[in-house]
This record gives sequence, structure tokens and C-alpha cells, in this order.
Amino acid sequence: MTEIDSRALRDLPLEELIACHECDLLMRREHVEPGLKSICPRCGYELEVHRRDMVRRALALVVTALLLYVPANFLPIMDITILGQTGVDTVWSGVQGLYNSNMEGVGILVFLCSMVIPLLKLLCQLLVLLSLRFNIAQRQGMLLYRTYQHLREWGMLEVYLMGILVSIVKLIAMAELHVGLGLACFVALLFTQVLLEVTMSRHQVWDELSTEDGDARD
Repeated sequence: MTEIDSRALRDLPLEELIACHECDLLMRREHVEPGLKSICPRCGYELEVHRRDMVRRALALVVTALLLYVPANFLPIMDITILGQTGVDTVWSGVQGLYNSNMEGVGILVFLCSMVIPLLKLLCQLLVLLSLRFNIAQRQGMLLYRTYQHLREWGMLEVYLMGILVSIVKLIAMAELHVGLGLACFVALLFTQVLLEVTMSRHQVWDELSTEDGDARD
């Protein structure tokens, strides 16, 4: 990226400018070759990255996340045995327990943030990637990607996982706990989503969605 003075801003269209998200340095936007990235010359923040085979890799990750979604939410996270009584907890049973304990608002909020919104995010990502892969419905793809950016602030799987870990630590001294397959799937889902966020380069997705007459991407 090339730093420019304020007098040259009037002569450049907006699509040729980029501002650093960390230090607000305004620069001329330059083409980034596949496999390379651009960084801010002032603070070193990563501005853009162009990943090779981004769409294929992201599609594999989003399909993996969707396959993990059901077992992560409906398979047992842990078995708890207290005073000879055994209970099986899942994400869904936790939502039901909150709702049935006169905490309907909390139950609905947990349901939205731990189940509904993560699923909607994955579906938006899937449809955006399919739009890029087959070079179709790119206008709708841009709308879906904007929707996904708004949903990112509401998905809180990591907070739910932290709550599970705190519960395990507190209950392990007073009950017999057995970790279930659901917890492994939940952790795998969380890490898959993190890797998917990293793989789907934001600027690269926007650039490819704005190119309506390009070839189908790999």
C-alpha cells in the first residue's frame, strides 16, 4: 500500500482508497497477488490477504461445520451423577431447562445466540461461497454477506463453551462427571468456525462478489 497526501484524495475514486482499521491511515489500494497480503506501513495491521483456493477451502470448512452442528447441539455434553441420580445434559436441554425454570427470556436469548444465529451464519457463508464458486446470484450474495457481518456480533458459542467449562470445574468435586461426545463436537464446531473466519478473507470476498462478469472461482 502506498501512503498518499490529502491533496491527492480528490483525484482518486473511493474504490482505490483503503483506510487502516487500527490507525486510520489512508492509503492508495493496490492489487494483492494470490498467496500474499498487504500490511499498514504505520502500525503493521493486516489490511488485505488474498488466499489461494479460498472458496474451495472455505466450502470444505462450512460443510464440516454444518455436519458438526446437529451432534454438537443434541448429543450429550456430559453425564452428571449426584446421589445416585444421573442426568444427561445437551445444549438443547439447557435451553429447555432455562425456559421451564421461569427464565423464559434467558432461555430464548441462549437459544438464539447458541443455536439459531450460529446456524444462520453458516447458511449465509455457504450461500455466499456457492455464489462465488458458480458465479451466480452475486447481488444476493452481497446481501447475504452483509447479513452475515451483522450476525457475527450475536453468535456466542465461545461464551457458551466457557460456561460449560466453568460448570465442569465447579461440579467435579461434588458429582461424578463423564464428558460426552457432544462436547467434543461442540469444541470441533467452534474451532471449525474460527478457521472458517480466517480462511474467508473479507476483502477478497467483497472483491469477488463485486465482479459480476468474472469466471467461476476455484
